[in-house]
Amino acid sequence: MTEKMNAYRTTARVVGILYVAGLVVGIGAFALFQPILGGPDRLSAVSASSMLLAIGAALWLMPAAGDAAHGILMFPILKQQHSERIAIGYLGFRIVNAVFIAVMVLFILLQIPLASEYLRAGSPDTANLQALSTVFVEGRLYAYNLGMGAVGIASLLLCYVFYKAKLVPRLVAVWGLIGYAILLCGSVLEVLGFALLDIHAIPGGLWELFIGVWLIVKGFNPSAFASESATSDDGGGIGVRQPAVASQQEAGNRRR
Repeated sequence: MTEKMNAYRTTARVVGILYVAGLVVGIGAFALFQPILGGPDRLSAVSASSMLLAIGAALWLMPAAGDAAHGILMFPILKQQHSERIAIGYLGFRIVNAVFIAVMVLFILLQIPLASEYLRAGSPDTANLQALSTVFVEGRLYAYNLGMGAVGIASLLLCYVFYKAKLVPRLVAVWGLIGYAILLCGSVLEVLGFALLDIHAIPGGLWELFIGVWLIVKGFNPSAFASESATSDDGGGIGVRQPAVASQQEAGNRRR
């Protein structure tokens, strides 16, 4: 059982690192490409800073891979602590999120060849290229918000199991449930056209930073795995006691 607890501790540490690294890298990547894409003359800015834009976009692939890794790493724990359906749901929505983030990165990278054509094009064609660039920007925002919606659903499942199984303090789990409910609702509103300026992502983002550090330092609550430990130690619990019960019943029948 000690080996299993060590494995859980390692999983917690890796998941915590993924949380913190994904948050830091995602914010850093956003800081690289957003000033380029948010300027008044977008395509000229992209042409002048195409390498910086490509680096920022590529960095976003790291959190996307981390999101898929979250689902894989947490699958056996969620399955053991609650149910296989919850585990599959969490893994599935994490993969959906990773796919949408990859699509978002594609929309960002498509700005680079578009900017090259913009510099070579004559005046009549520049308006069409600018319009296409705007479509790519909108496509990036839709992909991002749909991906964040998938994160919201996946993390609600995760925090629900955290709360029920007491893998982390219940107050922390409640914070996550509230934060990701806000993220999910805000992402839906963004897709519907409301500009929330990512304010809805703040509670969930702060939770990810906190839970990441918590899992690195403390890991999961060991008492959440106590029932498995007791079952393993007595050879299955019920299976050990059944022969004794059967012997007592047989002895009683003989007396009769």
